[in-house]
Amino acid sequence: MKILLTGATGYIGKRLLPVLLEEGHQVIACVRDQSSLDLDNIRRDRKKQVEVFEVDFLEKVNIQRAPADIDVAYYLIHSMSSSISDFQEMEAQTARNFVEYLDQTTAKQIIYLTGIVNEERLSLHLKSRLRVERILEESKVHLTALRAGIIIGSGSASFEIIRDLVEKLPIMIAPKWIKTKCQPIAIRDVILFLTGVLLREETFNKNFDIGGREVLSYRDMMLQYAEVRQLKRWIFTVPVMTPRLSSYWLYFVTSVTYPLAVNLVSSMKVDVLVRENDLGSKLGVAPMSYKEAVERAFSKIRQNLVISSWKDALVTTSSSGSLTEHVQVPEYGCFTDKKKWVLDRPSSEVWDNIRAIGGQRGWYYGSWLWKLRGYLDKLVGGIGLRRGRTHPTDIHAGDALDFWRVLSIDHSGQRLLLFAEMKLPGEAWLEFDIRKEGEREVLYQTATFRPHGLFGRLYWYGVLPFHFFVFNGMIRNLAEFGRGGL
Repeated sequence: MKILLTGATGYIGKRLLPVLLEEGHQVIACVRDQSSLDLDNIRRDRKKQVEVFEVDFLEKVNIQRAPADIDVAYYLIHSMSSSISDFQEMEAQTARNFVEYLDQTTAKQIIYLTGIVNEERLSLHLKSRLRVERILEESKVHLTALRAGIIIGSGSASFEIIRDLVEKLPIMIAPKWIKTKCQPIAIRDVILFLTGVLLREETFNKNFDIGGREVLSYRDMMLQYAEVRQLKRWIFTVPVMTPRLSSYWLYFVTSVTYPLAVNLVSSMKVDVLVRENDLGSKLGVAPMSYKEAVERAFSKIRQNLVISSWKDALVTTSSSGSLTEHVQVPEYGCFTDKKKWVLDRPSSEVWDNIRAIGGQRGWYYGSWLWKLRGYLDKLVGGIGLRRGRTHPTDIHAGDALDFWRVLSIDHSGQRLLLFAEMKLPGEAWLEFDIRKEGEREVLYQTATFRPHGLFGRLYWYGVLPFHFFVFNGMIRNLAEFGRGGL
């Protein structure tokens, strides 16, 4: 079967892709930047089953160059984490362009993963997802909509929020919306439903709610998480926390962006309960319990087997969210800080240090300064350092890395290029490159900053003294620490 997979670099898409390949399907992976598609976790003999289609559905699709021989298309696109207000129109426009394209293909089914919309009062997020569903229904292609609430799995936004709150706060003064009811579902079960409905005609032109076994409040989920982790936690609710205060609470305590916090709080005020249906029994899917889903997620985390994370979905400071436009580091109108270090140890050991940078490992020098910069970024609405990284040593183009984004990584050429996603009056790149020069191997470390106006220039000169200490210390420690770094 030939399958078009949109959102191939997103949280769900990264999980779904290897499953589809293992089932023997040919997959056309839709990405905005080909460099962001990581196939390293795909078996070598399966990679030939993947075709990459570089496309941005915010724009009309060039039908002449687009794949037309398709059996099924997965629609896994949303924009909730990138905007507070205008994501609704972005999602609608994306859906319209997708339908216009798909209607000119041989596709027989669209499978759309959306939200549960059974309440009369819906959040902006859920209204937008329902609007997208209505647009997809207008296609000539049969639509199967799977409606899910909270998804629990290693790296999912919902799971990471619960994890952050419970792990960090022994006592919580929480808003009253934590009493809202929902039916959390494990990511494993979501994937089973998504693959189970493939070309099943009894699911055409229908929608189905999918959820776990239990009806739980957000408070229940946090307390049950604490039980799994063997932690004592006390949660008290207060009626005075407005949606704005609740959003700030999530934003400062967890790793979510402020737009995502606002949209999540809006959704969390609405009960998300499943309408009964027999889809699970027809497909042979018996959803696991919430505690089982949490235990399974931690099993993956402990083994460093987290396949995807919400924070690795492309969210950049650029309006287009494209990696490729930043891969070429500019030379003119920029300030640069260049360092070099002649290596006296194998470059492979230094490269191990470079590709493990950030997250729990840190930045090799001036950790408190990096943390301070993260706190300041949070205060002005940025993402801060709390995003960390998905894997302690593996790193790929498109990955989030604290408040940076990996633009490109060349393991054989030993080069790593990062682009800053913190709040800045300009654009910033950080590059590490190990080169062979005669008989020597040399580490080059280059920070590049392209200022926006006078304030950008003042910013560069203001932080220049800190750069002197931080960047000098960082290149020295990267080069001198033994295998594995600090």
